[in-house]
Amino acid sequence: MTRKREFNPHSYYHVIMRGNNRQPIFKTKEDMFELKRAFQHIYVDYPFKILAYCFMTNHYHILIKAEHDPLYKIMGLVNRRYSMSYAKRYRHIGRIYQKRYFAKEVDSRLGLLTVSSYIHRNPIQTKKPMVERLEMYPYSSFPLYWDESLPAPAFLDRELLKGLLPEPFEKNNTAYCMYCLTYAQNAEEDPHVEDMEPPVM
Repeated sequence: MTRKREFNPHSYYHVIMRGNNRQPIFKTKEDMFELKRAFQHIYVDYPFKILAYCFMTNHYHILIKAEHDPLYKIMGLVNRRYSMSYAKRYRHIGRIYQKRYFAKEVDSRLGLLTVSSYIHRNPIQTKKPMVERLEMYPYSSFPLYWDESLPAPAFLDRELLKGLLPEPFEKNNTAYCMYCLTYAQNAEEDPHVEDMEPPVM
């Protein structure tokens, strides 16, 4: 039996989930909707906070903190719900995920800024950028920071990161977006530059 990993309940984690053999399991607008809906559905009974998310065609990134329940439970429920939806829609048999999710604790102010920026920059860090501008990528939380009038999912916290910005940045989400656009960041994961087509809009 696989041993459950230990998590600090007070920390945020950079979580990455990949498709099996890097296959595109989030390749359409409907797939992206179902993945987001999986997070929204689980959030109702198992609350959590997400500071940044980006759904790509063969993997996704989130910066998440579980509020009451262990992270492994939340991730297991989200991934199971999406897997069941995928199997039903595509009549797929077998696993769709590569392995257990990657999770790295982020325990500093700079770390939260670095990882969130890294997550948000994913669509332009591919071999061929998926969009011309980050605010144009609809399957990321970046547009929700860019335009605060847009409705955000209940699990997204748009208040924390702006308060962590160093001088000379102002403490607002416009400045946070400029931070993301200004600095190309690195975060711990497998050293691989993705070569993907954008999702079918």
